[in-house]
Amino acid sequence: MTKAKYTPASRRRRKKFLKMAKGQVGGRRKLYRTARESVQKGLSYSFRDRKAKKGLFRTLWIARINAACRMHDLSYSKFVNGLKKAKVTLDRKSLAELAVNDKKAFKKLVEVAQGA
Repeated sequence: MTKAKYTPASRRRRKKFLKMAKGQVGGRRKLYRTARESVQKGLSYSFRDRKAKKGLFRTLWIARINAACRMHDLSYSKFVNGLKKAKVTLDRKSLAELAVNDKKAFKKLVEVAQGA
């Protein structure tokens, strides 16, 4: 009896990878082996970059806070140090949001930081 190569499970597995490789170009989309390699590499990149994204956002928030602090003649490090001494526990995301959208509230925070 001949060996059954195209069982439903293996076909389903191949179709899954080919479906995931849908946006690729050329053989990366059509050939199973290259499609699988491409998809696996893409999945590893997406896992890695989900972690890296958090650091990128933190960098963006710090840049925004620093720019807003410089408008009030204060450096970022002195601002954050002053907030810690004044026991103000706002995270960088909310500080950046205030710096961009609510200038008056941020000015008050700068005054608090300078006073501490």
